[in-house]
Amino acid sequence: MSGDYLFVYGTLRSDAGNDMSQLLAGNADFVDYAVFQGRLYRVDYYPGAVPSDDPEDRIPGEIYRLQDTVCLWPCLDSYEGCGPEFPEPNEYLRQRRKVRLGNGKSISAWIYLYNRPIDGLELIECADRS
Repeated sequence: MSGDYLFVYGTLRSDAGNDMSQLLAGNADFVDYAVFQGRLYRVDYYPGAVPSDDPEDRIPGEIYRLQDTVCLWPCLDSYEGCGPEFPEPNEYLRQRRKVRLGNGKSISAWIYLYNRPIDGLELIECADRS
């Protein structure tokens, strides 16, 4: 597999039905369902993923191969409040991390990780698809 992959777990998932999830669906190819080793917290009406060392902590999501990163990254970064134009610390950071596809293989994919304190945030229990 080659290309820029994006793991989405919240409002960018295909079933979210908002403008940004539709933009992603129209400009990226769905690859598979996947899981990320992390914990999910309720930030507001949207979730935030935080990496975890516990292999039992798995966040279900979707993997997309981006078609036009020159156009998509600025839109997605802006949507996620990620970049130099947003106050520090950014709410999310876009980082490459390993995710496990439905077939058991691992790939490196971009993911938006929550970048603020989780004190007082509700942990969202996840049921992964593996």
